[in-house]
Amino acid sequence: MDVLDDLLAGTRARGGVFNLTILDPPWGLEIVDESPLALATLVRGSGWIMQAGAEPVRLAERDVAVFRGPQPYVVADTPETVPNLRIHPGGLCEPLPGAPVDYSARLGVRTHGGRPEGEVMVVSGTYQLAGDVSRRLLAALPPVLVVPAADVAGHVMDLVLGEIQRDQPGQQSVLDRWLDLALITTLRAWFARPESHAPGWYQAQSDPVVGPALRMLHDEPAYPWSVVELANRTGISRASLARRFTALVGEAPMAYLTGWRITLAADLLRETNDTVETIAHKVGYANSFALSVAFKRIRGLSPTAHRRTSAA
Repeated sequence: MDVLDDLLAGTRARGGVFNLTILDPPWGLEIVDESPLALATLVRGSGWIMQAGAEPVRLAERDVAVFRGPQPYVVADTPETVPNLRIHPGGLCEPLPGAPVDYSARLGVRTHGGRPEGEVMVVSGTYQLAGDVSRRLLAALPPVLVVPAADVAGHVMDLVLGEIQRDQPGQQSVLDRWLDLALITTLRAWFARPESHAPGWYQAQSDPVVGPALRMLHDEPAYPWSVVELANRTGISRASLARRFTALVGEAPMAYLTGWRITLAADLLRETNDTVETIAHKVGYANSFALSVAFKRIRGLSPTAHRRTSAA
């Protein structure tokens, strides 16, 4: 697995909330669902994205927008339009002044709006993320990003219209997997764009030396890596590898590995009942004491305190 694979594996949709909103101008959706990560596309029509402190962003038909929450935002037909619907946590749709007469889900499952033939169709899906692995991905994203329709691979966006209004066994899982696929293709296209200012770990994956070194660290984080070992396996001198890795990734190889191990340990502490000793061995530390020292140095609290805080 490469670095993006690892981060996306920790960012899988589970019980995502989906909405299909069908509207006519003037229309505006105020999204206050507080989700840490959301994706939206206009499968019909075009609009604008507005968020406090930022310039309006144009959203053309089939473009895909990704939002890093929990800040609220507005999607509307023009930057000046006052929202007439508000989306709350759980996909609850609240009518505001100027809302369609019937904004309820009577248009279909997970569907709101005035009439099926409305000029604009907005599809959105939200993630509920809690993991430290997920936060590493979120940290690499701007508050709002938009990828043009032509850059989003294949017909991913075409799939959702056939699924979002169905109510069949396993439908939530189908939609969750669609959301994952849409996010993966969108982020991959975004990081390839010059304006994305992709993080060092993403850009370094294409380097013939640092890329393989990163993959080795992610494939076997518990292995007793050293810069000498990585250099031998990549066929370059220790000094050259350390210099090249630091220049591309932004930190030295062993510092990067330590950060990744602590991130994995933090998620294991929250998601499992494994002992600190067991987790220490899983992520590459000799014992619980060694993990505790590293964890407290980086996070400022012990593994036990992190587990207790996460549970609360």
